[in-house]
Amino acid sequence: MTTFDDRKDAFEKKFAHDAELRFKATARRNKLFGLWAAEKLGKNGADAEAYAKSVVLADFEEAGDADVIRKVRTDLETAGKAADEAELSRTLAGLMGEAIEQIQAGR
Repeated sequence: MTTFDDRKDAFEKKFAHDAELRFKATARRNKLFGLWAAEKLGKNGADAEAYAKSVVLADFEEAGDADVIRKVRTDLETAGKAADEAELSRTLAGLMGEAIEQIQAGR
């Protein structure tokens, strides 16, 4: 029974570890997306960082990416910038790879 318990514990630990990595990667991706949008909005330095943080926090409104995309789209449109939802979705998806690389590199 010990071998079975050890295997079960190992699977549970791996599941928890993978979930933590997904959460970190998603948060990092959202920050990168916020920085990308901040640049489009003409923000830099502390203003860009604060905006990126607001994008990360927007992800806690509902499940999925719609809340993040909606926030950025609304902010871009309010500033008079083009905000095609398909482009925003592609940009967000593309940044996941960069986020994973940064986390794996320990940044």
